[in-house]
Amino acid sequence: MTCQLDDERIDSIFLSHCFQRGYCDCAAKSKTEHETCHAYWFLLVSGEMEFIEKARIMDGPRINRALARLASEIVEENHGAGDLYLVGIRRRGVPLAERMADKIADLEGDRPPVGVVDITLYRDDLSTVGAKPIVNRTELPGDIESRNIVLIDDVLYTGRTIRAALDQLIDFGRPRRVQLAVLIDRGKEHRELPIQADYIGKLVPTKKSEIIKVMLQDFDEEEAVVIVERPPEAT
Repeated sequence: MTCQLDDERIDSIFLSHCFQRGYCDCAAKSKTEHETCHAYWFLLVSGEMEFIEKARIMDGPRINRALARLASEIVEENHGAGDLYLVGIRRRGVPLAERMADKIADLEGDRPPVGVVDITLYRDDLSTVGAKPIVNRTELPGDIESRNIVLIDDVLYTGRTIRAALDQLIDFGRPRRVQLAVLIDRGKEHRELPIQADYIGKLVPTKKSEIIKVMLQDFDEEEAVVIVERPPEAT
């Protein structure tokens, strides 16, 4: 099993699966969960995963400019902010959604509501574990009926996370329209589902072996987007 996870994602999944089940101890509900829990526990006890930084493609100012452009495009496409409802995909999609809501408020004088969808076990940016994303928690204040929903995430890769978020949204009502905004799109060649972003901060073609790491002040010590890769195994 190949595991590619950032420390926060490892911690989150470890707490919700390994710890609550006594370090998995054969208490998982399925073979997939059992293997996944042991894989994460192995990563934790093996120490911090090391990656080689190959390229730094965005810094703080560039991220901010990209979000400002995305906010402007969203307002233009939806003819204002009146019916907008932003939904961030946890983790880094949430602060991105909050920032875009602030920028839309600056443009229109009306701040759209911001909801949260929390999807674990599979993340497009730093994970290749799990055959199917699992929705952990959804917070959608107010009514999404007949609203123009904009799903917001940091990285679009295979499309599986977005598919899970779409399924969850439909359970909460029938929006007029659902759109997708991402800070980074890794390219259509990686897509496993027919899902494309309506608003893209930056298109970054990557190899499958490469990983996009989005760092935000909300969780990290800096603001940047970098391409990293695992070091070659020693022979």
